[in-house]
Amino acid sequence: MLTVAEALTVPSLRDAHPEVLAGDLDVPVRWVHVSDSDRVAALLDGGELLLTTGAGWAGTDAALAGLVHALADADLAGIVLELGTRFAVAPPALVAACRERDLALVALEREVKFVAVTEDVHRRIIAGQVEALEERQRLHDLFTGLSLRGAAVEVVVRETARALRAPVVLEDLAHEVVVADAFDLPDAEALAGWTERSRRRDAAWTRVPVAARGTHWGELVALPGPPHPAGRATVLEQAATTLALSRLSDPSDAWARLRGDLLLGALLAERFVVTADIETRLAASGFPVAGRSLFAVVQGAGAVSVTGAASDAGAAANAGSVARAGAVERGSGPSGEAWTPGALATRFGPSAPTLSGQVGSERVLLISAPQGQGLSDRMLAGLGSVAVSEPASSVDELRTALSLVRRLARRAAPGEVLRAGDRPLARLAAELGGDDRLRAHSARMLGPLIRHDEASGGDLLRVLAAVVAHPANRTAAAAASHLSRSVFYQRLALIGDLLGADLDDGETLAALHLALLAHGG
Repeated sequence: MLTVAEALTVPSLRDAHPEVLAGDLDVPVRWVHVSDSDRVAALLDGGELLLTTGAGWAGTDAALAGLVHALADADLAGIVLELGTRFAVAPPALVAACRERDLALVALEREVKFVAVTEDVHRRIIAGQVEALEERQRLHDLFTGLSLRGAAVEVVVRETARALRAPVVLEDLAHEVVVADAFDLPDAEALAGWTERSRRRDAAWTRVPVAARGTHWGELVALPGPPHPAGRATVLEQAATTLALSRLSDPSDAWARLRGDLLLGALLAERFVVTADIETRLAASGFPVAGRSLFAVVQGAGAVSVTGAASDAGAAANAGSVARAGAVERGSGPSGEAWTPGALATRFGPSAPTLSGQVGSERVLLISAPQGQGLSDRMLAGLGSVAVSEPASSVDELRTALSLVRRLARRAAPGEVLRAGDRPLARLAAELGGDDRLRAHSARMLGPLIRHDEASGGDLLRVLAAVVAHPANRTAAAAASHLSRSVFYQRLALIGDLLGADLDDGETLAALHLALLAHGG
């Protein structure tokens, strides 16, 4: 709505050089009322801007103060007093009373046509009302279109933030962030201490429930921002309706899955540039970081990889909160079911919140455990093939470790618990995976075997992989190759001849093992 300050900018008032003597100019003006009566308060409905010469006002201090109090009680927006007819200057008692009640008082030293002022202000008010109606229609079209197209939750939140030009957050019933768009603020500023701040119900925030058919899933919250022609609450209500309609057709853990997918996708894509933004977003999503031992689990095609990261970034945050899980897609079989939010929460317990997501073909799981706590084989059982790294000490190290374990995940055999601390060569190959010198070493060492296998459809690379996996036990190597001992030894002799190498030499085997790891074996 038009404010008193904005009303003073209409041509008829601006040309009269208005002087503000008292009060709040940010009060909305609903209409203009012209009267010189000292009993005008009884005729007001609230929100009016009073235009007057004061011709019918008594001149005593008590009468003027009483008039101001009556007008303020009637919720008047402000007084515009034209001087010269009744008062040469604004009476001090009138000014003092207006300041006491914070009621806007504006003096005009030039004569103006009140009808012109009324027309100018009403024209602006009506134009604002028309703009509000048009904006409501635009919003209706926008959010209806999003509903009909089945737009993703993050798209709805993003468009709401753009409409309001302010940060918008979708939170669940535990006041933990599901999706957030910080608009032009850093995440570290917009979401700092989110859960605690949200529970305090900050009066400066605009919030509406996301609910339908008697079910309440959470709230859509807008942080302070500029006024909106249709009203900030109206914008949020339209968006919340769109989200509720979408939520009706979603599975019960849809928001947990979405939270993990979006956060981990952004983390792996390095869309977080500042570490503080990552930490704040994770904490706001129910995944405490400070003073915790952090673990990352990555499952690629047929394998899971895990890295641990012990964070020493401050005191423990919300160590006792219930585990939250952003779900990966349900796979078939026990391993897929083990990655659902409920199963992960049960597996790791309330002291170790989890966050998981599907990123491309990979499943990614973060675990925030009490500091110093590791991941036992029992905890990892049923998640599929897993590899566990040595602990890191910060979120930055966790990001680095994520890159490492994504490569390690490709090397874990079905059903294998691959711990990087026990597999230093595999870790080295993963860390140097993009180094051209390592690739050249692999091509040089394995070239004869690769060419032989391609030409004959042979299995020499597979046999060599079994040999380096069981360097001191040829019987186990033969079994791993699924070959009889006699055939296995024939293959072994052929490998030695093609490479011109002694496969009983430890250094040679180590070099071949590294070459295989670089080759992807």
